[in-house]
Amino acid sequence: MDEGASRVFNIPMEEIVIRRRVVVRGHVQGVFFRDSSRAQARRHQVTGWVTNRADGAVEAVFEGDEAAVDAMVAWAHHGPESAVVTGVEVVAEAPEGLPDFRIR
Repeated sequence: MDEGASRVFNIPMEEIVIRRRVVVRGHVQGVFFRDSSRAQARRHQVTGWVTNRADGAVEAVFEGDEAAVDAMVAWAHHGPESAVVTGVEVVAEAPEGLPDFRIR
């Protein structure tokens, strides 16, 4: 195998950035869901944003390596202790290269 071929297949997984948009429904506003999302994002080194929606849901975008984004999506299925999550929609999107994680 030549060196060029081996470099193509030896890309560390943490260098591959993915993006997921999630909409979390249930009792998810007024329970520190956004602030807890930011803390979890920092813990997992994920960028993106989170916001309350007018319909009572919380919407978030997570960007980072696959394992970290998957951890954030899994966390969104239960959220902080006082949240009651009844549903989570997850959509894969193209990453934008967001620089940090923000509450909107």
